[in-house]
Amino acid sequence: MKFSLRTFIRNLLFTQPMNTSRVPRMENLTDREISWLAFNQRVLELAEDKNIPLLERVRFLTIFSSNLDEFYMVRVASVLRKIENNITSKNSAGYAPQELLAEISRIVKDLTAHQYRIFENDIRPALTAKGIELITWGDLTAAEKEHLQELFRTRIFPVLTPLAVDPSHPFPYISGLSLNLGVRVINPDTREKFFARVKVPPILSRLISTTEKSTRFVPLEDLIAHNLDQLFPGMEIGGHIVFRVTRNQDLEIDEDDSEDLLSSLEQELLLRRFGPPVRLEVEAGVNQELLAMLTQELEIDPLNVIRSGHPVNLQDLTKIADLKIADLHFPTFSSKTPSSLVGIDEEDHDVYFSALRKGEILLHHPYDSFTHSVVDFLNHAAADPKVLAIKQTLYRTSGDSPIVAALIEAAESGKQVLAVIEIRARFDEQANVRWARKLEAAGVHVVYGLMGLKTHAKLSLVIRDEHSGIHRYAHVGTGNYNPKTARMYEDLGLLSADEELTEDLTKLFNQLSGFAPQSTYSRLLVAPKSLRASLIEKIDREITHARAGKAAHIRLKLNSILDEEFVEKFYEASTAGVKIDLLVRGICSVQAGVPGLSENITARSVLGRFLEHSRIFYFLNDGEEEYWIGSADLMHRNLDRRVECLVRIFNQSHVQQLKEILDIGLSDETQSWHLNGQIWKRRSVSEAGALLLDAHSHHLKKNPKG
Repeated sequence: MKFSLRTFIRNLLFTQPMNTSRVPRMENLTDREISWLAFNQRVLELAEDKNIPLLERVRFLTIFSSNLDEFYMVRVASVLRKIENNITSKNSAGYAPQELLAEISRIVKDLTAHQYRIFENDIRPALTAKGIELITWGDLTAAEKEHLQELFRTRIFPVLTPLAVDPSHPFPYISGLSLNLGVRVINPDTREKFFARVKVPPILSRLISTTEKSTRFVPLEDLIAHNLDQLFPGMEIGGHIVFRVTRNQDLEIDEDDSEDLLSSLEQELLLRRFGPPVRLEVEAGVNQELLAMLTQELEIDPLNVIRSGHPVNLQDLTKIADLKIADLHFPTFSSKTPSSLVGIDEEDHDVYFSALRKGEILLHHPYDSFTHSVVDFLNHAAADPKVLAIKQTLYRTSGDSPIVAALIEAAESGKQVLAVIEIRARFDEQANVRWARKLEAAGVHVVYGLMGLKTHAKLSLVIRDEHSGIHRYAHVGTGNYNPKTARMYEDLGLLSADEELTEDLTKLFNQLSGFAPQSTYSRLLVAPKSLRASLIEKIDREITHARAGKAAHIRLKLNSILDEEFVEKFYEASTAGVKIDLLVRGICSVQAGVPGLSENITARSVLGRFLEHSRIFYFLNDGEEEYWIGSADLMHRNLDRRVECLVRIFNQSHVQQLKEILDIGLSDETQSWHLNGQIWKRRSVSEAGALLLDAHSHHLKKNPKG
């Protein structure tokens, strides 16, 4: 029998199976995909909000579209795979795959239609009033037409490659997310009809300025369509259709049969672009003959044909959203350096690490600078001759990552450097493969975590040789080691020299790089070994207190709540009298405020300028309050298929910071969405009509530049 390392690992005590003995009744659990679409609807509602600067509203339109792309590439692809495999059983929310696909299709079509109504009836007129226009060929002046025709002749036409379809030319491969023109061409002599495809070159900007530095734009596909006769000289143009295809982009790697995970992933990435089509986007009112031919050739289910307005898919409005017009954007802000780190010279390593030994530093990004906290932490570690070793997890990072640069500098100076890289981080696989190769070439010890488990924990550990002996320093975070997204994502982090915490991290890194399945931890909860059971135990403790007539309270700030065992446990706690407050950005399978089930559960969702990404866990614990922060959401994948960790926060000033974050997000005086059953409803103004508090603006004002 072939030895399977994955099976061996999973038979160790590190992993624990999910308890599936208690699953909520179907009608009490909101389906994952339906709940995610409700989240994307909340994004769309931000585009409707006239209190948000105009170009930021445009950006929310583009975010809605890019979110849908990923949803189809992964989630709808998963539903279609079940249908193809003839799976007809209902999921835990009561949907069979075909039923779920139909419901997804209905919601997406409704939301897409609403997106274009917002654009056409609200945002486009508002842009025009500011001198920013998205127009068609018929709206151009003679001078603009002349300019664009010259542009087409010199810069666009040479790049285009029309592909004919006939007995000697099979239907061409249509790459995922590419924009295309399907053209009906007619032989003027024989009247025979042919199909041709013209790909809109992604290397060119989709929105073309009508003159240099103009804020009047015409879509590139419109310019190409106007010049189709130049692409097919001697043929008649019998019509065209603009279309966009989305393909299955989910990766499937059998780690048991893979002797080299990195090479296997690289091979799978080459195949990803050939995933089956999962969505076809076209303009409403298109040539039905061409549409029928496309759906047949692409083998697209009619449920996944999405008709939109013009232009097809609004994601490329990013060019308009990026226009540098200050009064149409959110006010600029400067992240501050934590007060205990202010003024420390980049070469004064003793002073820097001494500051960390004086007390833990709780970071709240983007209000606290990621660069002048986390990046500086690693830069000091890399340059300091007293540092012996650095251990680092990497899930996603930036293209010019200073984190990776610091690790390379440290390795090249002779330090022991370990990088635990998650090369399976979805849609960042290729970038992470490149980083892995580059780090290995510099002498960094690169490992890919535990077989069968993604490493999602955000951890950094520095070992330093000091006069009093070896000291360790750590960072534990809720977000990725990515300075660019740290400017847009709301996250928490902890810089620490605490011996208990750094000992825990030492054990965890040993577990990730070697064999240490029976490690125990003092200040961490680690998935998949203990996190699920520990959190369930804490909820049960609150239930016991409530049944004993004591105050019982749970407050959670998460990206997603999906795990059935936790949903059922929340319902049990609610009926026992435990007050539960949920602050959830995205998926929420819990149904709040349902009589006889969840009257004691409230759920809020805050969306806005920054993407809420931190996780906070609070338990009243009969007055012995507990606060935890970390990387895990309440999803099966986080609890059972990933390495995650939560760290307990003890410092009382930090506890107050976390309490305020929860207070602001959950307050009825804050702009947010409120969940009632399965329905999210936005509250942005008071009953008196006054604008409610914006959480992000509040934190920015409380955190002026340091």
